[in-house]
Amino acid sequence: MQLGTRTLLKVLTAVLLLQAAGSLWAHDTPIALLTLSERQQGLYNVEWTFSSALNLPPPTPVFPDHCQYDHPRLQCGETGLQGRLSLQQLGERYSAAVVQIHRLNAKSLTYTLTGANPAVSITPSGVLPWQQIMASYVPLGFEHIMLGVDHLLFVLGLMWLVGNTWMLIKTITAFTVAHSITLAAVTLGWVGVPEQPVNAAIALSIAIVAVEVLKARRGEPSLSARMPWVIAFGFGLLHGFGFAGALTDIGLPPENLPAALLFFNVGVELGQIGFVLAVLALLWSHRALQAQFPRWSETAAIYAVGTVGSFWFLSRLDLLMTI
Repeated sequence: MQLGTRTLLKVLTAVLLLQAAGSLWAHDTPIALLTLSERQQGLYNVEWTFSSALNLPPPTPVFPDHCQYDHPRLQCGETGLQGRLSLQQLGERYSAAVVQIHRLNAKSLTYTLTGANPAVSITPSGVLPWQQIMASYVPLGFEHIMLGVDHLLFVLGLMWLVGNTWMLIKTITAFTVAHSITLAAVTLGWVGVPEQPVNAAIALSIAIVAVEVLKARRGEPSLSARMPWVIAFGFGLLHGFGFAGALTDIGLPPENLPAALLFFNVGVELGQIGFVLAVLALLWSHRALQAQFPRWSETAAIYAVGTVGSFWFLSRLDLLMTI
């Protein structure tokens, strides 16, 4: 890449660093939990669990017409809790809400509602049409990657190492395949990894990529500069554990698990592709305008990324040691 193009990538990095300045974890997705526990036939106890740190009340539930709601009691009679349940203000106060229904003589049901899909039709089986699952989980995956500044910094770091379009395609594909593997493995229960060490390691991956970029700029031998898809695949496995942690926190309905996993991953990929295309569009505009930035800004931005990655790593490691 030409100097101007590389420098613009560093400016984009500075924007991401400013976005991340106020967030240590960098990829929190505000979720509220609505628990409906059946105490007697058709009588439910309603309980909200939400983040008091956001200083926002939970969304307002709207239950089926045959139900009578007087918090914390919900009376649905012999019919039980069936029909349309919606949450008002969803998307304004919280990114999503998980609805858990614990029934007396049947299995529990779990639904995930979002601002794009704030209502669900509750059925005895709990099975949802794939269109409704897609409407819930694609936006969640998209939002998670776009709020995940640490993931985006890593993707941008990979773009620094790439010298041409074909290598960029291979590198991003390797990252996608890798994190899809570990995302599926954790979500399906094949492997289990604690969230805190994963978050620390993700931060460390950002610092390592910054070091590799510096080595490449100095002309030092580097496997990551010759084959960036290798480092993309290796660290992609790690980032997949981070995506899986967010997905399990949201809550997955067992009866809809495969479709929910698929569409969450689709949302993540759409967000990632959108980010890469936006960066490429800015690079094209930069070349068309023949804009120039000071030479020192290139190296300064690389060091800034490495510093932020190291700070996140040490902070998350300190938190891990105090648990």
